[in-house]
Amino acid sequence: MIEVIDVKKRYSSAHMIVKGVSFTVKPGMIYGLLGPNGAGKTTLMQMMATLLKPTEGTIRICGTDIAKDPLAVHKQIGFLTTEVKLDPLSTPNRLYDFFANLYDLPKEGLDQKKREDFGRFGITPFADKRIVELSTGMKQKISICISLIHEPPVIIFDEPTNGLDILTSKQVTDYLKYLRKEGRTIILSTHIFSLADSLCDEIGVLVDGNIVASGTSQELCKLTGQATFEDAFFKLYSDNHKEG
Repeated sequence: MIEVIDVKKRYSSAHMIVKGVSFTVKPGMIYGLLGPNGAGKTTLMQMMATLLKPTEGTIRICGTDIAKDPLAVHKQIGFLTTEVKLDPLSTPNRLYDFFANLYDLPKEGLDQKKREDFGRFGITPFADKRIVELSTGMKQKISICISLIHEPPVIIFDEPTNGLDILTSKQVTDYLKYLRKEGRTIILSTHIFSLADSLCDEIGVLVDGNIVASGTSQELCKLTGQATFEDAFFKLYSDNHKEG
């Protein structure tokens, strides 16, 4: 469960990047934040992941206020962003073992878990190659494995398919659907219409730091009187964006 209640983030008196955002994501649900670059998606997700502190408002993860007990929240979330950089001289095997130790995972059954995780994404043949030698897609799949190694109930992904080829993108989206079936709570940011439309149970359209509308893609089409989800987004954007 994710609860975001009237959250604001201000960097200066004249620069508020998130302007009173509220939404709830229930277990077994994928919630998408859709918006252009600069809309506040990444800032909002970094606050949910406790990397940034809200200027105002409340965020609760699995009932815990992130401001009151961020360490407890860390155990409940898996956070992935394209800004995360893997050690270029390490290997998938060493990284997996490092993060397993970091989360104090029991050693019993860990090798089997690694085989399953690596097998799911085709990492096994590259397990002992240095990260610097691997493709962007393979690095992203390794990042997903180590982000979710502790099997968190809440998953926060910032642009999970950004820069990936179509086959790797499908592997990632299929995995997110699998996690949803397991009852995980998932929030992802994207600017890709097809991803939001096909994957998300609910979509929040973020424009200039505000969620201007939320609902299924069909509901947003009905709200705006548009035939396609893409047209609905642009209608919402043009109606709510203010230059300068």
